[in-house]
Amino acid sequence: MKNVLQLHKADNVALALSDILPGDTLTITGQSGSSLQARDTVAQMHKIALASLSKGATITKFGQVIGYASRDIQTGQHVHVHNCVVGDVDKDYGFCRNARPADILPETQRDIFQGYRRVNGKTGTRNYIGILTTVNCSATVARQIASHFNADKLKDWPNIDGVVALTHDSGCGMRTGDEGYETMRRTFEGHLRHPNFGAVLLVGLGCETMQFKNVLEESGLANDSETLYAYSIQDAGGTQAAIERGIALIESLLPKVNAYSRVPVPASELILAVQCGGSDAFSAISANPALGVAADTLIRNGGSAIYSETPEIYGAEHLLTQRAITPEVAEKVLERIRWWQDYTQRNGFNLDNNPSPGNKQGGLTTILEKSLGAQSKSGTTALMDAYLYGEPVTTKGLVFMDSPGFDPVSVTGQVASGANIVCFTTGRGSAFGYKPVPSIKLSSNSEVYRTMQDDIDINCGVIVDGEQTLTEVGDTIYKRILAVASGEKTRSEELGYGDAEFNPWKIGAVL
Repeated sequence: MKNVLQLHKADNVALALSDILPGDTLTITGQSGSSLQARDTVAQMHKIALASLSKGATITKFGQVIGYASRDIQTGQHVHVHNCVVGDVDKDYGFCRNARPADILPETQRDIFQGYRRVNGKTGTRNYIGILTTVNCSATVARQIASHFNADKLKDWPNIDGVVALTHDSGCGMRTGDEGYETMRRTFEGHLRHPNFGAVLLVGLGCETMQFKNVLEESGLANDSETLYAYSIQDAGGTQAAIERGIALIESLLPKVNAYSRVPVPASELILAVQCGGSDAFSAISANPALGVAADTLIRNGGSAIYSETPEIYGAEHLLTQRAITPEVAEKVLERIRWWQDYTQRNGFNLDNNPSPGNKQGGLTTILEKSLGAQSKSGTTALMDAYLYGEPVTTKGLVFMDSPGFDPVSVTGQVASGANIVCFTTGRGSAFGYKPVPSIKLSSNSEVYRTMQDDIDINCGVIVDGEQTLTEVGDTIYKRILAVASGEKTRSEELGYGDAEFNPWKIGAVL
């Protein structure tokens, strides 16, 4: 006897907890004593029909519509891309109906971690020196400067986590002041201000659109700070002179940055970026909701959580508007959905061009199904605000930040918005890290944990295996967040990830 899981009493499909063969008798978990016989081979994590469905009938999972039958489906048959398609769904946006403000703990009862207090009052979880480039043309100089400061060079500076060059392939060929320019400028500003940097160099070429002087002026950042310096290759006298200047500046900064040490800080200073990549059908019942439990706990301690990936809330945006604290916040979410519908249409595709091949192999059929499972990592508290990509997050609690679903681009924006720790769920086994912010990897199933233990910090598959509860795993994640924020290394940090993941969102024409 094998089990399939019905997630909501209104669902007409169930989730296969193990591989199923035709003729297998299946017990339906969630329906006492109910069973059915399989007609098809159904892989673990895929869906099986609990009832006969006529062509055009709605297919429901999580108590929500995830698609429509593209042909007649019999009870016990496999339900996937061959017989389930996306269609228009009437959504009940119900502004603010389910908004549940968090029960914030008094300051004296909040948890503590060991962080780096900066002069601007913010708190870092790491202590890096950053080299940011305004344009692709200065990437080589930045990398050469960073490579000079290897582990041997930093051995006498134990409080410094490293020198990292954040390079990219843009910064010119754009129009000053347009949407793409402002999005990239916010990204630079957020990283220049980020508390995980003890000091920053901003290096340009000199003739690019994204002038470093404009970035500093428009961001309100002065170029006379003791921990922020900016210059161009052209003004420095060429490549070699620019490299030598950068090395000299960082050598002068080493004592200042090393002088920072960890001090006790309340958990309210943490801003958690929640992210998923390589999701599967188990993500929605293990890693994502467990991360949601951890996010709720952090928010009760006065902290914040940033939920993002706008194309992957499509189909579930009504669950966010129902949790919005005010109608204005709900409308902000819908405005970004409308923007994305226009943006994708202009570029010849639509928001239904999702899930990915890996998602589908893991049992996810439509973007509606993927989004409904992804939203559980946002927890259960009220949505307090919604922000543009890289816009500074100033609101405590759960917030939404607009971004693409591509993980490096999304996390780059979350960090620019202020995230000082990342939790990343995966079902297929994503390889990811991000400097200067540590990333905790969470697997949705035990198989990917067994095969990729070097990459995964916590196995949430124990929930599916029946070994631990959602609450227990959520508590484990939260405790790991505090430990990592206090300096414990993540798997991705041990593997050296994070140098190549800085990836600002590029919007608009490149000229």
